[in-house]
Amino acid sequence: MKNKPSAGWKYAALAAVLVLCSAAALLFGGTKLSPKDVFAGLLGIGEKTAVVIVRNIRLPRLLGGLAAGAGLSVSGVLLQNATDNGLASPNIIGVNSGAGLAVILVLSFFPKAVPVLPLAAFGGALAATFLIVWTANCIDSTKSSIILAGMALTTVLNACISFVSLLDTDVVAVYNYFSVGGLAGVTAGELGVPAGMIAVSLAVSLALSGKISVLGLGDSVAASLGIRVKALRSVCLVCASASAAAAVSFAGLLGFVGLIVPHMVRAIVGGNVRRCLIAAPLAGGAVVTLADTLGRTVFAPTEIPVGVVMALVGSPFFLILLLRRKRRA
Repeated sequence: MKNKPSAGWKYAALAAVLVLCSAAALLFGGTKLSPKDVFAGLLGIGEKTAVVIVRNIRLPRLLGGLAAGAGLSVSGVLLQNATDNGLASPNIIGVNSGAGLAVILVLSFFPKAVPVLPLAAFGGALAATFLIVWTANCIDSTKSSIILAGMALTTVLNACISFVSLLDTDVVAVYNYFSVGGLAGVTAGELGVPAGMIAVSLAVSLALSGKISVLGLGDSVAASLGIRVKALRSVCLVCASASAAAAVSFAGLLGFVGLIVPHMVRAIVGGNVRRCLIAAPLAGGAVVTLADTLGRTVFAPTEIPVGVVMALVGSPFFLILLLRRKRRA
C-alpha cells in the first residue's frame, strides 16, 4: 500500500503552484514582454516602459490578487467550519452587501470622495458583521441563526443599494465596477493595512483552530468539553468578516473565492481546520492571481475583471455543491 503524501508535501505543491501563477501574472499581459524584460523591470534597470508596466501595474495587481485570495479564502474556511455549512461564504453573511451599501452611499453623498471608498467598504463590511453577531446573539447564536441573520441582513442591504441606485443614477457606473470585483488600479501603497488585517485574522484563527475543529462535533459536545461556543463562534465570525472586509476594501465585491477555495483545500489537505487555514492563503492566492491573468490576456486588449472570471467558474461550482447536498439528503 502506497503512503499518502504528507501535509508538508501538499503545502509545498500548493506553494509551487502559487509561484507559477505569480510568474505568469508578471510575464503575461496586454503588452508582450520577454522574461528578461520582466526581470529587469522588477529590478528597475530595464527599459522605462518595461519598468513602468512591471513595477507599477503587474506587480501591484499580483500582490493585490495574493492578498485578496488569502483574505477571502481564510474567511470562507472560518465561516464554513463555524457554521458547519459548506455553502457559507462572505457574500452570504452580508459582508459584501455591507461594503457595497457604504460605497454607494459615499458615492451618492460625496461624489468627489473616491479615494476614501476602500475605507468606506471596510467600515461597511465590519458594521454589517457586528450587526449580524448582535442579532445572532440576541437569538441563540447557533449555526442556523447566524446564517439566517446574515441572509436576512443581505436582503435588506441589497434592497437599500437598489433604492439608492434608483435615486442617484450617476453613481451606478462607478458602483457597478466595484460590485463586480477587480484589481485594475490597485497600488502597492494601499495594500499594507488590508494585508496586515488579513494576517492578524489568520493568526488568531490558527491559534483557535483546535477549538474551531471541535465545533464540528456539535454545540452540545463542544460545550461539554469546556468550550464557550457562543463566544468562539462570534470570534470566528468577526475574524472571517475582518479578513473578507480587508480584501473587499481594494478588490471590490469579489465573489465565489470564499466558497470555492475552502472545498479545494479540504480535498487536498483534509478536513483539519488548522491545515485548511494554512493551505487556504496559498490556494486562494493562486486562484485569484490565475483568474486575473486570464482576464487580462485571453481577450487582450479588452480586459475582463477578475470578478467576472470567478463568477464564470464559481456559478457551476455552486450548482454542483447544491446537487451533491440534494443527493446526500
